[in-house]
Amino acid sequence: MKPLHIGYFADGPWGHGAFHKIMEDETLEMDFVCIRYGQQDKLLAAMAKEKGIDVLCVPNVNAMECLEILKGYPSELYVSMSFNQIFREDIRELPPLGIINCHAGRLPFYRGRNILNWVLINDEKEFGITVHYVDSGIDTGDILVQRTYGITDQDTYGTLLEKAYQECPSLLYKAIKQIQTGSAHPWKQDEISAAGLYCGVRRENDEILDWNQTSREIFNFIRGITKPGPCACSYCKGERIRFLSSVLVPDAPAYKGIPGQVLLKQPGYLLIKTKDSYIKITDYEGTVKVGDRMKMISEDS
Repeated sequence: MKPLHIGYFADGPWGHGAFHKIMEDETLEMDFVCIRYGQQDKLLAAMAKEKGIDVLCVPNVNAMECLEILKGYPSELYVSMSFNQIFREDIRELPPLGIINCHAGRLPFYRGRNILNWVLINDEKEFGITVHYVDSGIDTGDILVQRTYGITDQDTYGTLLEKAYQECPSLLYKAIKQIQTGSAHPWKQDEISAAGLYCGVRRENDEILDWNQTSREIFNFIRGITKPGPCACSYCKGERIRFLSSVLVPDAPAYKGIPGQVLLKQPGYLLIKTKDSYIKITDYEGTVKVGDRMKMISEDS
């Protein structure tokens, strides 16, 4: 089989996994690796250099000087895995077989950023991984491969991230082989939903916890942004309190009270009032006592 020449744009653990999958296949030829410009993946760069593969790192992949560099490679397919730049029309037209991207979301739902955080915050029972063609939109191109994975109450941002690190390389490799062998049968996202769902990027201070929510909503928020995320937090007497894990209390009664108030403090856990009941905080950082009230801003109680 004639080798398929690939241009690889990637970052992070999922990028490392896919790199190894591609390199293990003698019918795939990686022409170059383009890493992120801001936070450079030095490990991926070292992996590529060790294999004698050119490493690119450019502030704008769509700039004319970059396009001229890319034209010097015989790449037939560009592959994106956690790359953080948008591919404009000029670069999309360079590889004859187009550009494909692996997205840790069940497209056309959960387009955009910070998907693994949002699926937990939204109390989803599954999350998806999708390999799709890159077009002029954001995560809107035709789908090549898609798979879903169940979510349980034991899952956190960390567990979903590990699952994605494991699964993304395999699905991306599967899509590459489909394209190489001519067995790909892409389908349009409109066939699933014409509207889709878009998620915005999470930024600093989005981790502040609003206690005027149900116990279930707070439980999802805490596990949705726990380590390696920023972790949910509140302020108590001017101190920032971080909440790393929580559990729902079975059969906890619904009643009115003061949301955010510490009801009970025992070795290893807290009970804190929520909008509808209370929640058990099983791991936290900071100093609190019974009667303290959590706040969304830093001010003395």
